[in-house]
Amino acid sequence: MLRRRATRLAQAERTVRPILEAVKRRGDKALLEYARRLDGLERPSVRVPEEELRAASLRLTSAFRDAVRVAMKNIRAFARMQLPRPGFRQLCRGLRAGQIVRPLEAVAAYVPSGRYPLPSTLMMTVIPAQVAGVPTICVASPRPAPEILGTAWMLKVTQVFQMGGAHAIAAFAYGTRTVPKVDRIVGPGNIYVAAAKKLLAGEVGIDFIAGPTETLILAADGEPAVLAADMLAQAEHDADAAAILITTSRQLAQAVAQALEDQLRDLPTADVARRAIENNSAIVLVGSLEEGVELANQYAPEHLCLPDGSLLDRVRHAGAVFIGPHSPEAAGDYASGPNHVLPTGGAARLRGGLSAADFVKVISVQELSAPALARLAPAITTLARAEGLEAHARSVEARIRG
Repeated sequence: MLRRRATRLAQAERTVRPILEAVKRRGDKALLEYARRLDGLERPSVRVPEEELRAASLRLTSAFRDAVRVAMKNIRAFARMQLPRPGFRQLCRGLRAGQIVRPLEAVAAYVPSGRYPLPSTLMMTVIPAQVAGVPTICVASPRPAPEILGTAWMLKVTQVFQMGGAHAIAAFAYGTRTVPKVDRIVGPGNIYVAAAKKLLAGEVGIDFIAGPTETLILAADGEPAVLAADMLAQAEHDADAAAILITTSRQLAQAVAQALEDQLRDLPTADVARRAIENNSAIVLVGSLEEGVELANQYAPEHLCLPDGSLLDRVRHAGAVFIGPHSPEAAGDYASGPNHVLPTGGAARLRGGLSAADFVKVISVQELSAPALARLAPAITTLARAEGLEAHARSVEARIRG
């Protein structure tokens, strides 16, 4: 369970390198060639006309529009909570230090649209950038469904591009005549998107390199049908997805295994979900929930579901945590507010999910008075000379002597 499936990232990198280079050298011409061949583009430009966005929004059902508004409200409120705060304080007499917070100039959100349209990912990537105050927000989606285009219009995002894969990442990283160069690209994608983001990190900022989605559920008891439903909710994403239940109860383990079989019989996405359950998923018996939490920390799951809050203090590594029987992962995927763009493949050991803080720069500021500098001068000059940086020391002494 702990030994994750080897990714095919190295092979994907070899595939995408020539695509990245072609877009870098030939700009829109190469971009259009790949978009027509791989994304089914038929219009003369990858840019989706604003009229098409507006028309798509008018075709949305009232129920869908209401659902988007509910989700938008909660995502926006949570994103505001995540923003770093500017401020100053006096560290000691005469020494004032603090930070200012400034948004990135331009960002791009990648929204997959292969097997399923994902307007939820559009909201999760765009709204935190809006909260951060980013002035230029672009969206790329290879085959955007009307729900994606209409939601973009509801979000007042008009720079939407029909393009996907490595060529979309390259276009945003390098910029073309049609596509703006951005400071950061965020959002999940397939292995070729992940490989392109990895290769272009440094040329452009990225969130993280996403792999197959995963959930880990801890339970000593509970309703087998509900636990099975939660596992299948993860498994239906992708044949490479992983859904793991860790339990102290052999009886519950057997009941959940049976419930999985029962529910797969009439699940519309059973073809994908069954492959994920059979190839990448598990029900694991442990001696205690505390032992289960330690296994979870080793796995560092994208989603971690706990039976109650008593185990939260033991959690060290997880992308997002869901507590209690009424907090399904699906709530976080759509409407509860916290971001669903999360680290996978053990990257939760290093960082949490996408947040409004990913779209700003925190810039430190300091101001010293003459007496404060004089008091710090012995420490500064001693350390500078210990490092062999004489000019550093003299830049301080010149002020003190003056």
